[in-house]
Amino acid sequence: MMDIYKKIALLFLALYSYTTAFGQEKDSLMFYLGVAAKNNPTVLQKYAEYEAALQKVPQVGSLPDPELSAGVFLSPMELIGGNQLADFRLMQMFPWFGTLKAAKDEMSLMAKAKYESFRDAKLQVFFEVQQTWFELYKVQQAIEISQKNIEILNTLERLSLIKFKSASISGTSSSSSASNMKNNVSQNSSSGSSGMQTMGGNSANSNNNAGQTSGSMQNKAMNSPGGSGLTDLYRIQIEISDLENNIAFLNDQKNTVVARFNNVLNRPVQETVKIPDTIKSNALNMPLLSIADSILVQNPMLAMLNYEKQSLDARKEMVTLMGYPMIGLGLNYSLIGKNPMSNLEMNGNDMIMPMVTLTLPIYRKKYKAMKTEVDKLKTATVQEIQVTSNSLKDEYYETVQNYEDAQRKISLYAKQYSLANQSLRILIKSFSASSVGLTDILIVQQQTLDYELKQVQAVADFNTAIAKLQRLMANLQIQ
Repeated sequence: MMDIYKKIALLFLALYSYTTAFGQEKDSLMFYLGVAAKNNPTVLQKYAEYEAALQKVPQVGSLPDPELSAGVFLSPMELIGGNQLADFRLMQMFPWFGTLKAAKDEMSLMAKAKYESFRDAKLQVFFEVQQTWFELYKVQQAIEISQKNIEILNTLERLSLIKFKSASISGTSSSSSASNMKNNVSQNSSSGSSGMQTMGGNSANSNNNAGQTSGSMQNKAMNSPGGSGLTDLYRIQIEISDLENNIAFLNDQKNTVVARFNNVLNRPVQETVKIPDTIKSNALNMPLLSIADSILVQNPMLAMLNYEKQSLDARKEMVTLMGYPMIGLGLNYSLIGKNPMSNLEMNGNDMIMPMVTLTLPIYRKKYKAMKTEVDKLKTATVQEIQVTSNSLKDEYYETVQNYEDAQRKISLYAKQYSLANQSLRILIKSFSASSVGLTDILIVQQQTLDYELKQVQAVADFNTAIAKLQRLMANLQIQ
């Protein structure tokens, strides 16, 4: 049975590697899963432990080695029918009926438990690959979205620069008009009657003051739009600097995630990892209510513990049979030389004597202790099964919560992003016509950025939740 189990495992790995290598595009998620299955040291370690456990089956299922003893007389022993020169004895011990079968059953079940441990390690590695893959996708999308926002800010910067220049030209024109008005007023004052010189002088001073006041007001009107435009430029440049700094941080974070991803694949940490531009939401393809039952039936950790429990039952049976006598069958061969003083017909004939040996297991304390040990281990295993089952249920409900939350967010953020993006386009057009302030645009732009990032994160979290559910119920279907 173990040979069949081993062949099935090898066939599974071979078919999976073949499908991954030839049925999938290079640098796709399935390709990376195939690389992890072949290269990950944890998976290879667990499979080596499984193969080592298989080698225990023939060890415990074999009979004890036969015993051969020989004795040579330095001085031949005189017998009636000759002189005994040597004595040879061969003995083979046989455990009680069924003991070897129980031992083989125990080791076979332990090997199956090791195989389930190998399955669990492989599923965990597959989940880590998918989780890191989606995390890397989120970082990459954050970088691309930040770069698109820098392009938008560059457009706003150009529009602000145009408005600033327009405001400066308008301010210069206003200043020239005020100067011409001032000169006309002075000429009219100087052409008044001489009898009114005093009053005319006072009037001229008043007109000069009025001209200075009017010029001051024009200067304020000129400086105000220009100062506002310059402030807009500074604010935009500040936003661009913040985004550039955020992109630099995201690039460092990307390098860290890539290194962790390559470590799972057991590749050089600097190896290039390609991520698609867009990732669609996966489908679970089964009701959530049926997943809980599938987890309890298919999860390899529970299967491993159940095999360990069955192996303990086989060990208890083996311990019980070990308390029965062992039977030994043997042959004693005596080498006899001729005695010249004997005239017997059997003089010098060798003697062959069949032998039977029986052990007497009269010290029962050790066998009772062995049974008690097995019972305690079985109790511990039953409790561990319950603990693992409860832990899997907790993970299931937590993952379902994340799944449903991400599903809601995908729909919400897609709608919010669409509305915010339309609002941003309208505001940018209005900004070029000087009917909307920069603050409103920056606020809506930040909302658009946040909603686009949250939408990407929701899709990645949704797919991660599906991958976790598939990991819990030992489902290797990757879409």
